[in-house]
Amino acid sequence: MIKVWTDAAESGLLDRRGDRGSTFVYLPKTATERAVSVSMPVRLSSWDIPFGLLPVFEMNLPEGVLRERLRLAFAKATGTFDDFDLLSIVGRSQVGRIRYTGETEQLSEDVPFQSVDEILARRRDGDLFRYLLDKFASFSGISGVQPKFLLRDEKSSATLQALAPRISQTYRGATHIVKLWEPNEYPQLAANEYFCLAVAGKCGLNVPPYRLAEDGAALVIDRFDLRPDGTYCGFEDFCVLNARRTDEKYRGSYETSIMKRFQEFANSPHVNEDMERLFTLITLNCALRNGDAHLKNFGIVYDHVLGEARLAPVYDLVTTAAYLSKDSLALALNGSTRWPGSKELRRLGETRMGGSPSKVKQILERVDDAISETAAEVRLYITHNAEFAEVGERMLEEWEKGASGSLRHR
Repeated sequence: MIKVWTDAAESGLLDRRGDRGSTFVYLPKTATERAVSVSMPVRLSSWDIPFGLLPVFEMNLPEGVLRERLRLAFAKATGTFDDFDLLSIVGRSQVGRIRYTGETEQLSEDVPFQSVDEILARRRDGDLFRYLLDKFASFSGISGVQPKFLLRDEKSSATLQALAPRISQTYRGATHIVKLWEPNEYPQLAANEYFCLAVAGKCGLNVPPYRLAEDGAALVIDRFDLRPDGTYCGFEDFCVLNARRTDEKYRGSYETSIMKRFQEFANSPHVNEDMERLFTLITLNCALRNGDAHLKNFGIVYDHVLGEARLAPVYDLVTTAAYLSKDSLALALNGSTRWPGSKELRRLGETRMGGSPSKVKQILERVDDAISETAAEVRLYITHNAEFAEVGERMLEEWEKGASGSLRHR
């Protein structure tokens, strides 16, 4: 059995149910603000699912290389290794406000120190990927097929520790996300995402601080869910908001599963501003030819589960078509997963965002300008980093296709 904590307070118990399912029950007298999700209010009856974990508990489970590494390390001790076992390992350090411990354990999410500057400068001898895998795998409750690690930077932790008054001791938790990739599978993917995030920033979207390692092999991103006082805000992705499992992340459409769903949960006076940002982000994914903009790559953030919910900052934004020339949309748009033309995007902006034709046109032009400006930076980077040339040139080709096909009126 696993104890579930929200905002560093006990909220409920999670256990297996039958052969393949799970069940969650709130503890007696749990306050309404201790709810684990905007879609799971506190109640007396249990929340059950016949297979796997409820979406909010599955949300941060690692996939791919990281999951396999943990399976190899712990399967012998557990005898099996399912999602429940994985959650019990990485549950103490998660993205968002939920944490997990054993039924009788107290909450402790201490993460080992690691200098971010050292990673950026690659001053560690040997294989950085293997080093981080060995040291931080069991502290990395963060979703994704490609390996991502949650770590605690000394400088950031010291800054949080010096705050007075300090609301929570969770400053000992992770402060940064480090993303690395197997070079033989997706070469230069860190630099790819770095420049895609640069485009997003120029579009006026909310992008957390990010830095590229000197050799281009790693991307370090500040946690956008970490508050200055060391506590964490709530985060939920659109798999959770659509009550879908991770393996259903490619199911749905941008019209209903993203934009309509956001309006249902966007309890904020800034909903119109956020809807414009959401439309801009969808448009940007189309123009950058990112075929991995699925339900888990959009999210909401909030300070209180019963309070205002805002669109989460941009994350996991890459030009996938640089590696998969025949890639397509992750979700349907206008009933198709083909890359949309400007007509389809204008219709989306006018009908779902509620923008005027001139406003939608302005957004498409802003995205186009941001791509053009960043393309010049990509070309300059290529001149100083020959190893990026092949991928960089492919990115530029796809950006031009995307801008011409999806943004410019024809």
